[in-house]
Amino acid sequence: MANNVSETLIGAAVLAVAGFFLYYATQISRFSSDNSQYSLNASFRSISGLNVGSDVKLSGVKVGTLTSITLDPETYDAVTKISIDNNVLIPDDADIKISTDGLLGGAYLEITAGGSPFMLEPDGEIIYTQGSVDLLNLLLKFGGSDAE
Repeated sequence: MANNVSETLIGAAVLAVAGFFLYYATQISRFSSDNSQYSLNASFRSISGLNVGSDVKLSGVKVGTLTSITLDPETYDAVTKISIDNNVLIPDDADIKISTDGLLGGAYLEITAGGSPFMLEPDGEIIYTQGSVDLLNLLLKFGGSDAE
């Protein structure tokens, strides 16, 4: 009988710890139901290196997350949706580009704020985009060029 009680207590403790970790994970990954972010869209020719969940940074500070990537069937551009913190307003003339953390670092989206007094509305689109640069192709073009 004492064995069953101890097993039950250990099982309850394991479930409590698992519940705490689930709660913590949803708070950290921002899957909670609070409306502390708004969405923006941007289209790129190439998004090599980016994945859903990649960071969105402004002046080196994380201000959001890449939430979805789809393909536009007409233009064949990669259409991205990003979530930006509500306390960060993005000017409507801002640009966004794909950057990396060093030579071998991970890719992220970098927003450069413009000077417009008008801000993008939720579900607005960042017009000025710059896709990722493929270093291998650049090296092949540089190495294959003939100087005449």
